[in-house]
Amino acid sequence: MVCCHGGRRSAAILFFAVAVAACAAAAAAQEPNTDAYFVSGFFSKLGRAAPSSSGANGVCSWPGVSCDSEGRVVAFVAAGMDLAGAIPEDTVGKLARLQVLDLSGNRLTALPNDLWELGSSLSALNLSGNAIRGALPNNVGNFARLKVLDVSHNAFTGALPQALGSIAGLQVLNASHNQFQGQVPNAIVFGCVNVVAMDLSGNALDGGLPDLSPLRSLAHLNLSGNRLGGSIIGAFQEQLRVIDLSNNAFSGLNFSSGYAGSALMYLDLSGNELTGEFTIAGRFQNLRHVNLAHNQLSNANLLVSMGEISGLEYVNLSSTGLHGQIPADFSSRLVGLKVLDLSRNNISGVVPDMSSLRLHVLDLSVNNLTGEIPVALVKKLASMDRFNFSYNNLTVCASELSSEAFAAAFARSRNDCPIAVNPDSIKKSRGKRKGIKLVLAVVLSLFFSVLGLLCLAVACRRRRKRCDALPVVKQVSFKEEPAVSGPFSFQTDSTTWVADVKVATSVPVIIFEKPLLSFTFADLLAATSNFDRGTLLAEGRFGPVYRGFLPGGIQVAVKVLVHGSVMEDQDAAWELERLGQIKHPNLVPLTGYCLAGDQRIAIYEYMENGNLHNLLHDLPLGVQATEDWSSDTWDDNIGGVATEIITPEGTATWMFRHKIALGAARALAFLHHGCIPQIVHRDVKASSIYFDCTMEPRLSDFGLSMVAGTSTDNDLLHHSPGYAPPEFSNSENAMATAKSDVYSFGVVLFELVTGKKPLGDEYPDQKEASLVNWARAMVKANHGPSIIDPMIRDTGLERQMEEALRIAYLCTAELPSKRPAMQQIVGLLKDIEPKVEERD
Repeated sequence: MVCCHGGRRSAAILFFAVAVAACAAAAAAQEPNTDAYFVSGFFSKLGRAAPSSSGANGVCSWPGVSCDSEGRVVAFVAAGMDLAGAIPEDTVGKLARLQVLDLSGNRLTALPNDLWELGSSLSALNLSGNAIRGALPNNVGNFARLKVLDVSHNAFTGALPQALGSIAGLQVLNASHNQFQGQVPNAIVFGCVNVVAMDLSGNALDGGLPDLSPLRSLAHLNLSGNRLGGSIIGAFQEQLRVIDLSNNAFSGLNFSSGYAGSALMYLDLSGNELTGEFTIAGRFQNLRHVNLAHNQLSNANLLVSMGEISGLEYVNLSSTGLHGQIPADFSSRLVGLKVLDLSRNNISGVVPDMSSLRLHVLDLSVNNLTGEIPVALVKKLASMDRFNFSYNNLTVCASELSSEAFAAAFARSRNDCPIAVNPDSIKKSRGKRKGIKLVLAVVLSLFFSVLGLLCLAVACRRRRKRCDALPVVKQVSFKEEPAVSGPFSFQTDSTTWVADVKVATSVPVIIFEKPLLSFTFADLLAATSNFDRGTLLAEGRFGPVYRGFLPGGIQVAVKVLVHGSVMEDQDAAWELERLGQIKHPNLVPLTGYCLAGDQRIAIYEYMENGNLHNLLHDLPLGVQATEDWSSDTWDDNIGGVATEIITPEGTATWMFRHKIALGAARALAFLHHGCIPQIVHRDVKASSIYFDCTMEPRLSDFGLSMVAGTSTDNDLLHHSPGYAPPEFSNSENAMATAKSDVYSFGVVLFELVTGKKPLGDEYPDQKEASLVNWARAMVKANHGPSIIDPMIRDTGLERQMEEALRIAYLCTAELPSKRPAMQQIVGLLKDIEPKVEERD
């Protein structure tokens, strides 16, 4: 009994001690001016309950909280908790010994005034992935002990503070993907001498690149996606391992004489305006990744010199003006190569055997390659993540590829396999084929006999009706030919046009890829039923578009450029020939033309799935209208309404909307930066973006203004209503430029994210008359998430959609000089490219 009472007494004492400790911890959490009080207040002021204490350590036992030996908070991590609103005053800013503060991945909008009081202790500050707006104050210079500063992926504006240069111990600076403007401060270069990694990408920084030689510890440099220009020489310091200057406006391609680049492993100069030769000459011996795409280089032997860098794993020389041939020993010299992109160049010759390489990506599309693709290389394609040989003059035996894969990766190639490509299967099927042939002969005989009788009956019936209705029609003898003389006059709902042609068969139709076929204007008349309104697909500023089938089953879209032009026929033909040579996976290709009197007729590849305006604003998913460039209306007609099968992605997903934006951006970037002379589209809008058979977005109507109208034709020079930039409303003499195309693209991007029309739609919470004014006001007020199209809101990451709104905001800046280049926009969109597994 004594032992029993003793045990109970001990248990009671233990319980009492635990209770007292818990009460003390709870009291400490409520006691003012304690770390527990400040941390608890941080959560409560943001509408969250503070974590419950477990044990006598109180706040030190909370998730994300670390303390020193005296129980003072030295690290506070509240990342990815979906906290929203301004960081409250008198909370984290009062943690006097705080060394690490991580509030990344939330929806915080503003900084507290007392944050700068942490200057004597704070060594790492991470505010990335929020929505903090406004200027980054010079108070940041108070953080004298700071080693890591990450404010990336926010909405900071204004200039980078000069006070950053006073943080001498700073090692990591990441201010990427904000809206910082102005030049890179020299104070950073001369003050932050210990910085190891600096990322200022995805902003609007301009001016030249400062000499970075004082930053002797700098190993990683990323200034991509800005508006920096001039020479790149200041960036190439010997100790740098990573240099990314992509998507800027650099033009000077030169290195200092003593630069060897022995430490450099990653180099990205893509999307600039670099010209001249990229000189390797013994440099870059440890380089693994090189991207020079979308520049205008003049190296004739760049691929040969690339072979000197034996460790290369990634090579992208797309759209660099590259010419010459791919060296035969290319694969034997670059044995570790995994990605090779030589697309959209002028490379000639044959495709060498690269089957020995372990390639993940191989893109040789849009070149002048000829001959047969090596069989061994074709067999390796199945193991690659992506490959493309389209738009060359190649022959391939693609027996092991599906028809879809062949259409996507070998456009304009010839599928040519030997007859006995699989002798075993021929032997096995030879016996079966004899019986099949006999059955097939009997069935076909019966079928055609019945079909002949039906046709005869229908013909007799129609002839009887025709004779009853028109008893005095002249009978045309076999020796007479029906008249095909002009001039020919045609009328659409809004336009009447005349082809001043006397004999239709005397006017040739040029089809670029089929020069041996002899088509004439008479074939166009027959293909479009004499340009009947029933074949009318759409009416645009450049003229009506008709659907037709040329002899041989060639399906085309025929655009009549009704405005006319003062250009001579020879000049117009030359310009149309030039436009026909412009190939890009996201452009609707011009396949031919016809000069019928004063009329210029452009012939395009037919787009089967309509345009973006219809899919966003006019029609429910899968329903098409006569205005669409859509599939055959007789294939699937239910209740008189033609339907088409849209890919499972559908249009109501963020992934599909992003795909459209990125495709259109790539097309415009190619026209602006990949064509010489530069092509300004002049009429970017939702109805100019069509979808091919694989639902790939393609931009149409590029380069037609010279052929369709004169330089004084304002209707053709100005953009469509709702897409025209503000400079067009302020001046009658405003000219279309690449920056005006950027503005129009920004409107399209707003459409894709919000689902709203550019004019005449409902814009909640605002009285604005246009989508641009409404969307820009909402983004500026940090209300971007509220204007995302409800149809796509739950189909992807909201932060990606919000970032797309910020990109559209940049594109629609009032001043043209403040708008980014299309190459930069491509880079920004690629940064937020959704993956299949990503969901909110």
